[in-house]
Amino acid sequence: MEPLLPLRIAVPVAAIAGVFMNFAFPALGWWPLAFLSITLTLITFIGRKPWGAVLVGFIFGIAFWFPHVSWSAQFLGDHPFKWVPWIALASIQALFMGLLAPLIALAYRWFPRIHNRVFKRLIALPALVAGAWIVRELIMGSWPYGGFPWGRVAMTQSESPFSAIASWVGITGFGFLMVVLCATGIEAARYISHVRRRMENTQSKRTLRRHWLALFPFFALGTTMVLLPQFPTTVTGTIRVGAAQGDGPAAYMDNRGPDAVMNSQLEASAPLEDEEMDVVLWPEGSVDNDPLSDESTAETLNNAVEQYGAPILLNAASKQREETFNTSFLWTESGATASHSKRHPVPFGEYVPNRSFYNALVPSLVNLLQREYAAGTDTPVVDVDGMDVGLAICFDVVFDDVIREGAQNGAQVLMFQTNNADFRGTDENLQQLAFARLRAIETGRSVVNLSTTGTSQMIAADGSVIEALPADAPGHMLADLELRDGITSGILLGQHIEILITVATLASLGILASVELRDRRRNTA
Repeated sequence: MEPLLPLRIAVPVAAIAGVFMNFAFPALGWWPLAFLSITLTLITFIGRKPWGAVLVGFIFGIAFWFPHVSWSAQFLGDHPFKWVPWIALASIQALFMGLLAPLIALAYRWFPRIHNRVFKRLIALPALVAGAWIVRELIMGSWPYGGFPWGRVAMTQSESPFSAIASWVGITGFGFLMVVLCATGIEAARYISHVRRRMENTQSKRTLRRHWLALFPFFALGTTMVLLPQFPTTVTGTIRVGAAQGDGPAAYMDNRGPDAVMNSQLEASAPLEDEEMDVVLWPEGSVDNDPLSDESTAETLNNAVEQYGAPILLNAASKQREETFNTSFLWTESGATASHSKRHPVPFGEYVPNRSFYNALVPSLVNLLQREYAAGTDTPVVDVDGMDVGLAICFDVVFDDVIREGAQNGAQVLMFQTNNADFRGTDENLQQLAFARLRAIETGRSVVNLSTTGTSQMIAADGSVIEALPADAPGHMLADLELRDGITSGILLGQHIEILITVATLASLGILASVELRDRRRNTA
């Protein structure tokens, strides 16, 4: 099987596809380009041998990941080697995309040799190709060190007319259907083009008109994805939330005085003192010291709770059981009455895995990061006066398990606390905000995505914006947010869909590989 594109053309096409995928994410957020990017990428894999697929996949990864995570170069501030985290992260992600690309290329090479009937080419082959794409996403999103699921294709669609699909099949299922749609369009176009080349007389032209029916699966799937409404959840009341964005010196490399971040939060929250609220929300890292061990901090928080007439949902580094956790506390007049610790601390940001190994390689950089957060294990839900609030702390918003566990444990509203101060002036906060918006749609829950430095938003269950604060400006938001009950299909079936896609894809590729090997042995004999 000859490649559809020669390598000299496939390489620049893959690079263009990678650039388009980056443009589909915020800040630009041109979501249609995600479909164009997927289509161009798949075309580069058709007929490609494994090593050629590795090269094409790697080129796509370079063109996508380097601009997509350029914000990581800001983490070390003005350090002369601040670019190292960016180069390392983008290079590793691009390498993984290349090494796993043969899964897609082999699906295209092996399937037509065994199943070349029209129906199977238009239905089964796109599903297998999409499964291979998603298996690559799932591997990159879970390994190594917990993975980095920041570039999943579904996350480009928070503002698209397709976004409601997430509430039915979850984020992984949504991405799968996006790739199926693109692969189906490619196969329909290839089939019609093939028929046109073979049919020249009048009778054949009438037959050709019938072959345009090959486009039916593409249009049927696309129409369904656009018209399907969001999975319904039930409104059971409201919760009045005041949220403050302090815009304090909260970056890891910031120079700051005692309690500078907490004081900025208190100042931004001052207008809320005259309001009636159920809870005051502060972002990740909103308190400088551990309120469980620092009496002065605890006293300040007690006074703030009294002034607001409402508990504060805050966040601080807290030492518990000889380990340090990134922890959110529900602080009432009685102190901390509930808490949740971050489930997925950021490797090389909140802890250094295999510290001795990396310290031997780059000691000057590793020694800059002294904190070692442990991973939390508690349920990401807290009770606020009888209302269940689901939590996700910063990086956790991109992990399905945290969101799923919160919804399945009764969360009626979601509150995401984040600290984007390390990445001021970049697209990182807008990318994370888009993930939060898609989580609102996926779960059918209102969401507050609150940052220390912005951009912060209150988001309705349909993804629409209720209140917003711009980046790099202190301020507050106040709104009545819907409390909702009911589990969406995307939450209920999401994990099962991931397992089904993974098992079915790997099993199918295994069967195709065994048939391919058998045929080669026969030919050799």
